[in-house]
Amino acid sequence: MFTTRGSVKTDNAAKYLVQLCKHFAHKVTVDLGETSGDVAFPMGPCTITATDDALIFDGQSEKAEGIEKMKGVIIVHLDKFAWREAPLNYRWEDGQA
Repeated sequence: MFTTRGSVKTDNAAKYLVQLCKHFAHKVTVDLGETSGDVAFPMGPCTITATDDALIFDGQSEKAEGIEKMKGVIIVHLDKFAWREAPLNYRWEDGQA
């Protein structure tokens, strides 16, 4: 199993959590809570968590390519929603479980 843990600093984490989850819910199953959302991407599950000053992404995939695709989907969408804060500084730590 391949994993990734990403983060991006933003004072609007809660807002972007809701936007991302509602948008992804048009295509995949999403379970949105108050401070986190579980997204069932085709390449694997990802939990998005909003803190006071950041969004945290915890994803898993059976393939390394799935992790890269997941990160790409997240970056493309968050960059669109957070265009006023551009450029965002994403930090990713990939691994294997």
